[in-house]
Amino acid sequence: MVNRSFFDESKEQSLVKADIVAKYFWAWAKIMLRNAKNIAYIDLFSGPGRYKDGSKSTPLLILERAIADSEMRERLITFFNDVDADNSQSLQETISLLPNIKTLQHKPLISNREVGEEIVKQFEEMKFIPSLFFIDPWGYKGLSLRLIGSVIFNWGCDCIFFFNYNRINMGLNNQAVQQHINALFGEKRADELREILIDKTPDEREFLTVEAICQALIEIGGKYSLPFRFRNAEKKRTSHHLIFVSKNVVGYSIMKEIMAKESSDIKQGIASFEYNIAPPKYPLLYALSRPLDELGDLLLDEFAGQTIKMIDIFNRHHVGKPYIQKNYKDVLLKLEHQGKIITEPAKRRKNTFGDKVKVTFPLKQ
Repeated sequence: MVNRSFFDESKEQSLVKADIVAKYFWAWAKIMLRNAKNIAYIDLFSGPGRYKDGSKSTPLLILERAIADSEMRERLITFFNDVDADNSQSLQETISLLPNIKTLQHKPLISNREVGEEIVKQFEEMKFIPSLFFIDPWGYKGLSLRLIGSVIFNWGCDCIFFFNYNRINMGLNNQAVQQHINALFGEKRADELREILIDKTPDEREFLTVEAICQALIEIGGKYSLPFRFRNAEKKRTSHHLIFVSKNVVGYSIMKEIMAKESSDIKQGIASFEYNIAPPKYPLLYALSRPLDELGDLLLDEFAGQTIKMIDIFNRHHVGKPYIQKNYKDVLLKLEHQGKIITEPAKRRKNTFGDKVKVTFPLKQ
């Protein structure tokens, strides 16, 4: 039996995690359906469907959204897997009780295979339709760079995975699980990480570890990644992260908006993504922790001497930074009021800054 004890109760962070995945699925699906005949949702560690307190986990949230939408009912394919046969059986029974489940054109597929080398090889040989993959192992066994790379390789395929920082941190120097850690980071990067973590503080260990996995994702084609941090109940220690990875900036932008709204800490309108402020030597995490005060100066510097639409400013600048579209509009309004930029049209509804407003930045002094 696989230890899936976190299904015994639905803690607030579990609900937030499920909510992030379900919200992204909906936004992603609506875009994909414009360009594909069918789409898929694939959950490789699906669990029993409900927490012990009766709350719905991700599979039920996804299926309920599909049932409620006429287009999704016809075009969504779902696949749920859990190596624990009891979990798979429970999920099957729970799904069968969903109201109007039989209105789905494609019956949910459920299996109880182990996620490992065999399934990775199979995925590497497949050509997927646009698919959203959710990989949520209890620990880290089965989660590997090759698996993530195989699922994001095809067009329209994004991945959200559970990064169990506590267990990974404990397992990095454990010879018994070395092969699993090496599979997750890549052997060379894992060895480098083990070396540089010696004598590091707990915060430094976390920053270095999450930075390492995000850099590894870039190397396998996951150019756009976003980590979202979950702390323990006392908010003193990290329990795990939910990491989004995509090859497409559109998906990245959508997920950033969703994660920003789910952040419990927001300063100056900037979402924390649940991160403590990372020092500059961790470039990806540091970029995700920059305050709003810096954004105006960043824009004046990067776009000096250019005339450019607001939406193009956002698209060119926001990747790897915590800012969402509203932050850019707020800062551009402030720069306009300060006379630091020229806008066209200058006369608009009060306190608005549309996507097509042209901005002329002054030359550098």
